[in-house]
Amino acid sequence: MSTETALETFDADWQEWHAAHERHRAHPHGFLAVTHLHWLSSDAAALEGAPGTWSAEADVVRVVLQPGESLQQDGRELNTEAGATVEFGPIAERGGINLVSGETVIEVAKRGGEYIVRPRNPENGLLREYQGTPAYSPDAAYAVRGTFVPFESQRPTTVGAAVEGIQHVYEAPGEIRFKLAGQELALTAFNGHAPGSLSVLFTDQTSGATTYAANRSLSVVPAADGSVVLDFNRAVNLPCAYTDLATCPLPPAENRLPVPIEAGEKIPYERQDQK
Repeated sequence: MSTETALETFDADWQEWHAAHERHRAHPHGFLAVTHLHWLSSDAAALEGAPGTWSAEADVVRVVLQPGESLQQDGRELNTEAGATVEFGPIAERGGINLVSGETVIEVAKRGGEYIVRPRNPENGLLREYQGTPAYSPDAAYAVRGTFVPFESQRPTTVGAAVEGIQHVYEAPGEIRFKLAGQELALTAFNGHAPGSLSVLFTDQTSGATTYAANRSLSVVPAADGSVVLDFNRAVNLPCAYTDLATCPLPPAENRLPVPIEAGEKIPYERQDQK
């Protein structure tokens, strides 16, 4: 394959990948559809965007529904009486369940040790007005080879969050070592969502200028021998780049790269005023 053909293929693969990622991001009940972020306490309270009154105590979420209020789970109506009390939990950290009320999906989740409720409505203005996310043109120079080096044992790593007052703790199985712009660099990696994958949170010298200031994310899959490809063209924004109703983690301090990564997604149009 000629160099020109290889670059054309690289570009086409990226275009296809990014289009699919955009479709996923604009899902009718994705994070762009989140209308509110409610933190639960032991005091029962009505929540805007969700039926019933909600509370959380001793790792149990409780919702009291009034007659005529509908709340469904997996297609099953939970308000089966003339007003019902429903309990959920415990929910694992960073886990969650989805309930349905009319056109709204109600996410009940645990973040930073606290329970939250986030209604997601497809009529939310952020979703309806979404224009897509700007990104650098794909550049094969930013698809670099590296090596995943496991730690002797997984390291619990505490990081901050986009929301003040909470922290996230992730298991870090190792670090990825690579070379870019003539520098030897390393990134602490966390376990990814898919089996065998790793997730890398980072900032670089473009952060706050052309890319989102707080973080970007990159998913990688090491080969059996530990070799990896860090394709920074596929670095994506987390939900906090678009909405203040997200609890995204921040990168660990060692993942603040001292070089510019002019690849991947840029500051969303919704945040252009924060440059």
